[in-house]
Amino acid sequence: MASREQLGELLDPRSTVLLTVECQQGVVGPDSALPELAKEARQSGTLANVARLVTAAHESGVQVIHAIAERRPDGRGANHNARLFRAAGRLPVQQLSGTTAVRVAAPIEVFEEDFVVRRLHGLSPIQGTDVDPLLRNLGCRTLVVTGVSANVAIPNTVFDAVNRGYTAVVVTDAIAGVPSDYTPAMIRNTLALVATLATTAEVLACLTRARSNRRSH
Repeated sequence: MASREQLGELLDPRSTVLLTVECQQGVVGPDSALPELAKEARQSGTLANVARLVTAAHESGVQVIHAIAERRPDGRGANHNARLFRAAGRLPVQQLSGTTAVRVAAPIEVFEEDFVVRRLHGLSPIQGTDVDPLLRNLGCRTLVVTGVSANVAIPNTVFDAVNRGYTAVVVTDAIAGVPSDYTPAMIRNTLALVATLATTAEVLACLTRARSNRRSH
């Protein structure tokens, strides 16, 4: 864990972006294609924490990007080269473009100034999408990572961010995976080696201080 001072320096609103990963109705909502993951995301408080972080980001001037995974109804351009993709194609709920399944899930709010980036292929919200050029154009140096899942998309996001030169901050109680004991193991044994770890409360405290400092100037 970084010290309060170190985390505060990393979370400068001028160079920080908050990314929500696959926090969409068809993944973490009541009618999820992955009910076990949806249950974990809600019961663990992950979704509520993501919502709190998004609200605080807006109030402190931190840009928010929502990364959504979806597919065309005809499946064109989607991956079929891993068991995960093939299994997803057989699920009763499909993440089809234009449907409610690919809308950001409550209680997370999408504000007018947010970016919603949609991908039709792959495992990562960064590789092969608009996220990286958006981050560069926004002057991002620190990427705050939240969402699901700790099994696949979150580690992909962190690795891709670090490989591209960003500092990744993983909010440990704002990510979820299955089974429930896998997430802390992934954080401890993998993500801690490449990312700065912080809790929702710690990030909120930094954003609150940044907002106060901005108002005082």
